[in-house]
Amino acid sequence: MTDSDLKAAIEHENKMIRRLRFLVDLTFATIVQDRDMTLEQAWQHVLALKGAAVSMFPGKEETFDLIYLPRFSRLLQELFGAN
Repeated sequence: MTDSDLKAAIEHENKMIRRLRFLVDLTFATIVQDRDMTLEQAWQHVLALKGAAVSMFPGKEETFDLIYLPRFSRLLQELFGAN
């Protein structure tokens, strides 16, 4: 792998990470701001986010579960009093 290939790969990885962060923040904000959303709908948003994350980063499902799932679980517990 040449230096330019490595640089391109790193830039692509950084772009995907920024995109995932945006999707996480957007999902979080959507759940918080939509007062008509049910618990089931909120979990559907979280699962859709997880699907997008795994598509962007294949094989990293456990990483999503370790990093983001607790954050959304706490949010849903706070909003709905449920896990």
